[in-house]
Amino acid sequence: MSTRTVRLLVASAALMFAATCAMVPAFADSGRYAFDLHRSHMTVYVYKGGVFSFAADNHEIEAPIVSGSFDETKNVVEVTVDSTKMKVLDPKLAADRRASVQANMSGSGVLDSEKYPTIVFHSSSVHLDGHGHGSITGDLTLRGQTHAIVVDFTRADATHFSGSSMVRQSSFGITPIRIMGGAVTVKDDIKVIFDIYLEVK
Repeated sequence: MSTRTVRLLVASAALMFAATCAMVPAFADSGRYAFDLHRSHMTVYVYKGGVFSFAADNHEIEAPIVSGSFDETKNVVEVTVDSTKMKVLDPKLAADRRASVQANMSGSGVLDSEKYPTIVFHSSSVHLDGHGHGSITGDLTLRGQTHAIVVDFTRADATHFSGSSMVRQSSFGITPIRIMGGAVTVKDDIKVIFDIYLEVK
């Protein structure tokens, strides 16, 4: 094998190594991957109940993730949401009605976001089967209270996770809204869905 051929092989190997390194998620040297905050999304769904539920509305709420990471070595997931920036979407509602729902959600009766500006989740265990499905058990801190929840997820590939969890409002000191003597209510259990991407450099 000529010297020139050896040099070409070495150069090709170096380029391949550099390309591979460019695809490794952030913090890869420590096994800790940051969330890609531009692509990751979390949405909260609040459902109506009561005998006159037909007269009420379900709500769709954007919950912005401000930080998040996955430590593959320690099997630890951490997520922080800014409660002051949670936004009621509800595209079918009139603007004034949507603003009223937003005020109720942010106010002292529900999130009390001025007093509790962050919502934090820290996992205690992560289980993944051989088919890309798994569950995460961890502590959710909401409105100043911390309780365990379970999150179901699917791992589409090394950098993409999606899933959901049910959260009971009353467990965190939130009394679901009731009007007309309870004929129209907000259900205690809300659904949180997420689509998480890990950063790739």
